[in-house]
Amino acid sequence: MAKMSYIQAITDALRVELKNDDKTLIFGEDVGKNGGVFRATDGLQAEFGEERVFDTPLAESGINGLAMGLALQGFRPIPEIQFFGFVFEAMDEIAGQMARTRYRMNGKVGLPITIRSPFGGGTHTPEMHADSLEAVVATVPGLRVVTPSNPYDAKGLLISAIKNNDPVVFLENLKLYRSMKDEVPEGEYTVPLDKAKVVREGTDITIIAYSAEVNESLKVAEKLEKEGKSVEVIDLRSLSPIDTDTLVASVNKTHRVVVVQEAQRMAGVAAKVVSDISERAILALDAPIGRVSAPDTIYPFGLAEDDWLPGAAEIEEKVREILDFN
Repeated sequence: MAKMSYIQAITDALRVELKNDDKTLIFGEDVGKNGGVFRATDGLQAEFGEERVFDTPLAESGINGLAMGLALQGFRPIPEIQFFGFVFEAMDEIAGQMARTRYRMNGKVGLPITIRSPFGGGTHTPEMHADSLEAVVATVPGLRVVTPSNPYDAKGLLISAIKNNDPVVFLENLKLYRSMKDEVPEGEYTVPLDKAKVVREGTDITIIAYSAEVNESLKVAEKLEKEGKSVEVIDLRSLSPIDTDTLVASVNKTHRVVVVQEAQRMAGVAAKVVSDISERAILALDAPIGRVSAPDTIYPFGLAEDDWLPGAAEIEEKVREILDFN
């Protein structure tokens, strides 16, 4: 085991799979010699060569079109969208082509493509670089959408995504890249796709979150534990498909729930979770379902983002409200 940051775990996963399969390719804007804008691919071109880790023009549509063509020829492409705010440039390739191929081919052809991209706020990026657009791709049938909240899961989930034979959108939270470290096994291991994780057991209320908001939720759980309140925290990990069985089992135990997302409130992943719980476990609830999100506005400029982003204080306020409901 080694102590790794979130981004080191990402790099290590990529290195492991490049070693294991010579059909694995990494490409995107500045991922080669420069090692990516956040150095997620640092050193990989030098180790594996320019034919396997290479730069592309600044064109998300071209990057993902290339990925589809390579996948059809037996490669396992790992294209990078430098910031997920620019996914719209590639939506035809992703939603109109990649996601539909297995259906079009009657299940005979898969596309083992893992689209990596950073997203999320808290680092004061320029406009259009921090938007949480995960719900946009989570609504597309034929895509898996995955986002880890810690280094251990980051490596294991990325390896699982690369080995998977269908397209996966793998979202990496900017704020987490260098803000945390974890014990991460060396070599290859996997974390299962499509499965949520109970990261903290509790009996009084459930918090369901994903990505950076998992860590904000854990802060709240630790604080309330000192007051004798037992808070269960679940990390979705997979945003499409969502592991509703794990969520329902928790709600049946705690009878109260708060769902958290960083993205704007309208039509987000949290809304899907709330709907699923309402359909499958509403009679187990002792209080309304709480929801915490950013407001329904354009993502603000950097000076205002700390006031805009939901964090531990907003989660705590909502959890207390649901706990106090009679």
